[in-house]
Amino acid sequence: MADQTRMILNHYNISTPFPTEWPVEKDDSEPSDDERSVRPHPGLRAASHSRAASHSRAASHSRAASRTNIRRSKSRYSVLERSGADRRSLVPGSEKTRDGVENLVQRDEADPLGGTDSVVRTLRQKGLPVEEDQRLPLLQGLEYLSRSIDQKSASLKILVESNFERFVRAKSTIDDVYTEMRNQGAEPEADKTRTHSRHASRNSMHLRNGSGQGLPSSRRTSYNKVLPNDKKKHALTKESEYGVQGIKAPLIEVAVKAEELWGPMLGGREKENSLRMVLESVDKHRGVLQVGTEISDAIKRKDYDGLVKAYARARKYADDARAIADTATLNTTQLTEPQIHQVVMTGRMLLEVEEQIDGFKREVWRNLTSVQANLAMSTDKSHRDDHVALISVLLELGVEDNPIWVWLLSRYDYLKNKINSTFERSRVELEVYRRRIATADKPTLFASAIHLRSPARSTLDDRLKHLDTGPVMELWELIIHAMSNLLSLQGGVLGEVVDFWDKAQSFIDGKAQRALPTGIDGNSRKHHRLSFDGVRDLQSGAVELVELLREHIFSFFADPPIEDVSLLFSPVPTDTPNTPRSAALSPLTKIDHRFQYDLLSPPPPSPKRGEAWEEFAFWPPYANSLSGVYYLGKLLALLGTAASEMASIRPVASGGSAPDKLKVLLAAARERCARAICAAWNTDAEICKVLEDWTRGTDSRDITKMPSHFAAFEGFVLSGMQKVLYVQEAIITNRGSADVITPPPNKLLQMVRSQFVTSLYKTLSGMLENAERPVNLSQNPWADDQKSLAVLKGGRSSIDAGRDAIDASNRSLRMLLTLSNLKALRSTVVPALVSQFESDFSVKLTEESKTIYDVLSQIDARLFQSYTRPPAEKLSSLVHTGISSPTWIPATARPTEVRPYVYEALLLLVSVHTEVSTTAAPLTAQILSHLLEQLSTALLEAFRTRQRYNLPALMQATLDVEFVAQTLSQYTTDAASKTQSQIYVELDKGTDNSARVKLQSELPEMRATLKRLREGTRSEFACFKRVKASR
Repeated sequence: MADQTRMILNHYNISTPFPTEWPVEKDDSEPSDDERSVRPHPGLRAASHSRAASHSRAASHSRAASRTNIRRSKSRYSVLERSGADRRSLVPGSEKTRDGVENLVQRDEADPLGGTDSVVRTLRQKGLPVEEDQRLPLLQGLEYLSRSIDQKSASLKILVESNFERFVRAKSTIDDVYTEMRNQGAEPEADKTRTHSRHASRNSMHLRNGSGQGLPSSRRTSYNKVLPNDKKKHALTKESEYGVQGIKAPLIEVAVKAEELWGPMLGGREKENSLRMVLESVDKHRGVLQVGTEISDAIKRKDYDGLVKAYARARKYADDARAIADTATLNTTQLTEPQIHQVVMTGRMLLEVEEQIDGFKREVWRNLTSVQANLAMSTDKSHRDDHVALISVLLELGVEDNPIWVWLLSRYDYLKNKINSTFERSRVELEVYRRRIATADKPTLFASAIHLRSPARSTLDDRLKHLDTGPVMELWELIIHAMSNLLSLQGGVLGEVVDFWDKAQSFIDGKAQRALPTGIDGNSRKHHRLSFDGVRDLQSGAVELVELLREHIFSFFADPPIEDVSLLFSPVPTDTPNTPRSAALSPLTKIDHRFQYDLLSPPPPSPKRGEAWEEFAFWPPYANSLSGVYYLGKLLALLGTAASEMASIRPVASGGSAPDKLKVLLAAARERCARAICAAWNTDAEICKVLEDWTRGTDSRDITKMPSHFAAFEGFVLSGMQKVLYVQEAIITNRGSADVITPPPNKLLQMVRSQFVTSLYKTLSGMLENAERPVNLSQNPWADDQKSLAVLKGGRSSIDAGRDAIDASNRSLRMLLTLSNLKALRSTVVPALVSQFESDFSVKLTEESKTIYDVLSQIDARLFQSYTRPPAEKLSSLVHTGISSPTWIPATARPTEVRPYVYEALLLLVSVHTEVSTTAAPLTAQILSHLLEQLSTALLEAFRTRQRYNLPALMQATLDVEFVAQTLSQYTTDAASKTQSQIYVELDKGTDNSARVKLQSELPEMRATLKRLREGTRSEFACFKRVKASR
């Protein structure tokens, strides 16, 4: 009701719906258009008269009369109505300016909130002051604005007034032409006087209908002529279809002909429209059509990120199309053509994309299960995490099976097959190469000497290069390499097993899944957690892999060499698994030429000669103890480190008997290695005599190189044996090894102790054999091969080798040097070796040391006797012959010379002194003292053969004994002095008292004679003179 009341008020421009009096402002309202047409403004009439000067005055009066007569009657309340031409203000209560024009400034207004219809009246009723002139500033501004508008529109008024005649003429011409075209072929009509009025067009069909005024009479009469009917069809009327009726039939005929001629050619228009719609749809949904190509390109480029993004976009398109179809089904409406095109294109796209994705998933599954073998053949470390990328792609795309579990299972199968294939293949290859060495000739003593002397070389590299023969060293390297392939943490199978468990543990703990995607709408989140049964299977699998490794290594050390080597002729397994549960590995990507044999001539089995190495599969045939301790020390260090790493794996550590089995493995391997080394050590000790090359030592020229060679050999073996028994390098490498590596048992230490003492015994026996056995120069290996001799000399020149070489055919020289070597062994070498053994193995060799020194003493005494017996026997023969000679008693009463036998004996001692001092100077005093004792004994025995001694004989005997004693006084011992005293006792027994008395009186003369004789023989026996120590 309020809205209707407001509409009435606005329509009639009143302030209240129930007015009580006529609005005063309506009395002064502006006249209407009709009133202005009756009472035109003087200015307008003048302008109209000037503009219509070309028309007749009568016509002008006629039109004015007609316009006046046809004015319609109006309602008495028409002044309240608002017409479209009413230019008065629409705001009620607006004021007028001085010119009588209304403006927007109101005297009063209603309350905008609808509380009252007069704000001014309400304010006055409440007693509030209301200023009468409060609207003056607004009125002045409005007046100024009106003047500005009038001034700016003056130029526009001038332009309209100057072109008004042209406008009238143009409008008249257009109206005449239109009337003629409309009335073409119409019946003649009476002339109708028309007046020109602005409001006449409201009741006419068109503005041009009343535009015939002002035309000449000739022109008007032409419309009254009767026109033929055939022209009526060209009139611009509805009946004549606005002038096209006449040409409609010809056009139809032409269309039919055109259809017949051009129809087939233009029949593709529908197809064009259809194709246009298709192209528009293609342009609109270009992304739907391109997503398949993008996925294909991403698969070819292996761009997994781009593939996932493209597939997600394809799924989004599919969801949009599905939403359109679901909406139409829900609302039971028909799909539009664009929607149908979108759904069809999306369906085809999705079918193609799903087919590509399925094929890609199959390829990814294959790659995921074969990534282990590809990683093993690749040297690029950047491919280690390829499985993470593959798992991420599968999780991102969405799969039913858990890719994490599949990869772990394939990894387990791969490692299990790799352990079996690698060990079996390596064991066969090692056995084949072992048989090749066994069927070859045994190394000669000369070749063995070269290798046994290698620890004495100056540089470490030079030592290690010559530890053993080339084939043996190569087999050792192959054994180390084969075991490294299994037990090494860097590139070995054990490293892969540890890595497998680390990654499995990471997946079990949920750490590895943090970086993995959850897939579309989180569908792959279910694959992020492994089941309890899966975790238990992984733990059992890790224990099984460790147990498999342990069994293979145990069989390698504990079992004898294998007999069946047919695996060598079987094809190498391929490494292309077809299912997630299968994996294969070729331990050697390329077959070594050393292991290629003809099927018709397989390698023969190892000959059975009763050698100790025949029962050890890990020991190369004819290998010495030097290479054995070196390589077995490395092998056991590798095994100890591997055992500790295996024991540190969580399922193995908590797996019950697994750690104990690893201890048994290491203990068994250590015992077998120690037995093999001791057997080779014993064999080497038997041929340690070849260490003697009969060249003088570098540090001391009184001995040969035998002591230093033997010390280096024994020291190298002891150091290596200590590493074997205690697996020291493994403990240093990994502190956790102490849990698996146990100290060696006493039984093993006793075996090594016994072998150490035995090696000393056999070496000493070999030295004695070298000294006593005559050397056949024709069979002397050192004299036959000068090149090898240079090798034995450590690469020295032939001049140095000749200067240091000793005539090995001289038995006396050999014995002297051997005696000197034994002395060096007793004083330095053996004590150092005993101390090293006690330090390395934490045992005391008290009883063994006594036994060793006893043996040394026995051998030394034996060699000493062997050397001194010939000159002692010759001295005894000279003395007995000289004293028993009839001419021994002097013919004169006072002898003036010693007998010739004395000179001969002393000259013999001079030759012995020369030989000893130039060969082994430290032995000179010992040997001459012993010979002096033997000479004194011979004199005593010879003087005992005579019954009586007269004074000349007594003087001669005294002169002979004193001359020998004074000449050899430097080498006099207690035994010699005692023997000489006994000589005087025997002489005293064979004489009478008178001779004794006379002898006392002859002593001064005898002293003078003895002095003269010594002065005369000073040069001949100068070698016996005591050398004064230089200050």
